[in-house]
Amino acid sequence: MTPPPRTSRSEVAPDELGAHVSTAGGVDRAPGRAAEIGAAVLQLFTKQPSRWAEPKLDDEACAAFARERRAHGIAVAGAHDSYLINLSSPDRRLWRMSQRSFEGELRRCTALDLDFLVTHPGNATDGDVPAGIARNAKGIAECLESVAGRTRVLLELTAGSGTTVGDSFERLRAILDAVPARHQDRLGVCFDTCHAYSAGYDLVGDYEGVWSSFDELLGLERLGLIHLNDSKHPFGSRKDRHETIGEGTLGVEPFRRVMRDERLASVPKVLETPKGDDPVAADRANLALLREARSG
Repeated sequence: MTPPPRTSRSEVAPDELGAHVSTAGGVDRAPGRAAEIGAAVLQLFTKQPSRWAEPKLDDEACAAFARERRAHGIAVAGAHDSYLINLSSPDRRLWRMSQRSFEGELRRCTALDLDFLVTHPGNATDGDVPAGIARNAKGIAECLESVAGRTRVLLELTAGSGTTVGDSFERLRAILDAVPARHQDRLGVCFDTCHAYSAGYDLVGDYEGVWSSFDELLGLERLGLIHLNDSKHPFGSRKDRHETIGEGTLGVEPFRRVMRDERLASVPKVLETPKGDDPVAADRANLALLREARSG
C-alpha cells in the first residue's frame, strides 16, 4: 500500500478511528503519537506486555498524560493488558499471578483515567472450558471489586487457538453473566475483525449474520471497541496473525461495510496492524484507506 503524504494533525478531522501507539519514553508520549497519525483515539500498554514486572505510575506521570491528552484532543484512550495474564488458568499459582497483574493493569488505567482496558479471556489449559469461564469471571470480579473507577473492562473475542475460552459470542456471554450484577456497567466487549474471521465468523460472506448474532447474544450496547485488523490466515483458521488492511484474507470489503455501518458509527475503532519500518506512515496509510472506504 502506498502511504499517503504526511499531514499535520489539524488537517484531519477527528473521528472514531485510532491505533495502538507506543509509550516509549513515557506514557505521556502516547497522545502526541496518536495526534501524529491523525487520530483522536488511542490504545496503549501501561507496562511491557511480555513481563510480569508491575510498574507504578506516579502522580507526575499521570498528570503529564492528562495534559498531553487534553493538548492533543484525544477523545478516547484505553489500554490492552499483558499477554501473560491468564485468568482462566487451572494452575492456582498462575491464576493468582494473573489476577494480581490484572488488578495492577486496572489500577494504572484508573490512575490515567482511561476509558477502557481490553483483556483476552485466556486459556483453560486443562480442557475444562466451563471451569475456565468461571475462573475468568471470578478474577475480573475480584479486580473490579478492589479497584473503583470508570475504566470499562472489555473482553476481547479471540481467534480460537489452543484452549481459549473467548473464541465465541456464547462464551463471552457466559463470562459476562458470571460477573455479579453490581459490576455489569463496567463490562463490555472488544470485537477484533481478524480474530472473528479466524474463529469462524464470516465477515466476508455473511457480514449481516455476524452482527445479528452479536446483537442477539451479547447486545450491541456491549460493544465498547473494534480492533480493525486484516488477517494473514484464511477463514476459520483459528490463527491470530494480523495483516495490513486490504492485504489479507478479509480484503477491503468488510472494512468498507464496518465504516459505513450506522450501528457501529460511534464505536471507537483501533488499528493493530503491522507497522513495518515506519509506524507513522503505516498507521496513516491504514487510517486513510478506512476513511476513504467510508466516504468513497
